[in-house]
Amino acid sequence: MTDSADSPSFRLAYVPGVTPAKWVRVWAQRSPDVPLTLVQVEPAEASDVLRDGRAEAGLVRLPVDRTVLSAIPLYTETTVVVVPKDHVITAADEVTLDDLADEVVLHPLDDVLGWDRPPGEPAFERPATTADAIELVAANIGVLIVPQSLARLHHRRDLTYRPVVDAPQSSVALSWPEDATTDLVEDFIGIVRGRTVNSTRGRTRPQPETGADEGTARRKPAAGSRAAGKTAHGARSGDARGGAARGGGARGAASKGGAKQAPKGARRGKPRRRS
Repeated sequence: MTDSADSPSFRLAYVPGVTPAKWVRVWAQRSPDVPLTLVQVEPAEASDVLRDGRAEAGLVRLPVDRTVLSAIPLYTETTVVVVPKDHVITAADEVTLDDLADEVVLHPLDDVLGWDRPPGEPAFERPATTADAIELVAANIGVLIVPQSLARLHHRRDLTYRPVVDAPQSSVALSWPEDATTDLVEDFIGIVRGRTVNSTRGRTRPQPETGADEGTARRKPAAGSRAAGKTAHGARSGDARGGAARGGGARGAASKGGAKQAPKGARRGKPRRRS
């Protein structure tokens, strides 16, 4: 997982359309001593990259092999159809699969929506990649149905897209080998789940020794200091009541003591009755 014990690093794979930038920024703030390396992979090879250890974790498209990989679903994308800007479909805010029945719908070999056959009329051959399919859409050969992030990734000024409300959708997940849930993986899980740096569900980070000693000293006073602490507390309480209260208390204590002694003195000085 690491280059050496003294120089750890974290490799994060990601598939096209996924933007890990916001999580990478948080990682850099929390773990500046552990460099994060991004590894872009094609959707079809993402699982192999994780299984082979070429990356510790990956932002991938579901499904994944759950017998080997753990996965935390993050979000599900809107599916859109990419068309030329002057296409009749652009008159609608959203479309259905039935609206595409008469269209040539391109089906690239790296399709991530998982259907056996898209709607509409098939093209003569399948484009090798989504990027190739985009070029064919621009040439008015057909239309393309993809997750919205891929439509944005391959944006062209002469193309646009509309949501397809009843099309299959693609979900993105954080995935990693189940038997390799390392501390660094746990740290990244905490980041994508929005945990704070001090979250009890995340990995506990070691505290500085000085701070720990000071905290221990505050929580556990030295032996024999309880009496001193009580005395100090009493002194502080007396200070809060003010000098007049202290003076009044002293006079009151003297008066009270005198009142108790006076009756005793009277009994001792009382003359005995003669017979």
